[in-house]
Amino acid sequence: MGETLDIKAVDRVEILTLQDNTIDMLQQDNSPVIQRAMPVVDGEMKNSILAEHGFASMVTVSLGDASRSMLFDFGYSAHGAAFNVDALGVDLSRVEAAALSHGHLDHIGGMEALVEKTGKRDLPLVVHPAAFRGPRFLKTPSGARINLPRFSREKAAAAGLAVVDSETPTPMLDHMAAFLGRIPRATEFEQGAPNLFCEIDGKAQQDPFDDDSAMVFNVRGKGLVVLSGCAHSGIVNTVIHARQVTGIDTVMAIMGGFHLANADVDQVVQPTIDALNAFNPTYIVPTHCTGRRAVQRIETAMPKRFILNMAGTRLTFSA
Repeated sequence: MGETLDIKAVDRVEILTLQDNTIDMLQQDNSPVIQRAMPVVDGEMKNSILAEHGFASMVTVSLGDASRSMLFDFGYSAHGAAFNVDALGVDLSRVEAAALSHGHLDHIGGMEALVEKTGKRDLPLVVHPAAFRGPRFLKTPSGARINLPRFSREKAAAAGLAVVDSETPTPMLDHMAAFLGRIPRATEFEQGAPNLFCEIDGKAQQDPFDDDSAMVFNVRGKGLVVLSGCAHSGIVNTVIHARQVTGIDTVMAIMGGFHLANADVDQVVQPTIDALNAFNPTYIVPTHCTGRRAVQRIETAMPKRFILNMAGTRLTFSA
């Protein structure tokens, strides 16, 4: 293992999901980690919370009296995540940076509206430069090509973001967080998405997702919190990389899209669950593109570790 990244041990990591695929405002949980946010104003429910295929979150880390906040991903539609911000009464003015998991439309769509709510211009956006690669497209089982909206540096700038290219692990929030950069491929069973393609130097090929990345935090005495967007590079590969980058083996929470929707159960889903279990995390929180069947299997395999995430969920991982 090479040189590790300096990442501070923090007292608390709070992840507020601004957008996810599901919502159930009547869901109740006994875990002290979970708070189900409800859009209540003066004792009256004013609005619902919107769910859509996509992911957006606000992360706040705390160390002593210092508290720092960032955005990680922006959701699918232009206003879905921003609607939830308003419905939940979230103050984005304390956001000082942002990071992007990869350049797909279900993670960049709400960028402009969310950044506007921070009240800032030239908000730093840490992102792997391959996020701007394109065109990207989906091939259906019938062979039809469906083009995906292309992310560009111009779109980021128009949204009020200042792009910070990062191919390698990069500290954020005064070293209280780290963007993982490109995720090396170590497992045999995580082979990406065979139906997702891109053009590189004019030649179409299966998308290598060099831009796929994640965030990592270190909760004092409890271990790593790993937060992915889609984990196109593999959620197991992501956690392996996070441990290598930080030099910390103990894992408190693994959260994010695990990209197991429609994946082969025996060849991909089950080996992934076995590997996640072997990390011995305190919590496992599948989101977004994990897929209903895979989520059910994860909950069955790890019932005491499992947390059901949805739009409006606030998770607090504390020392």
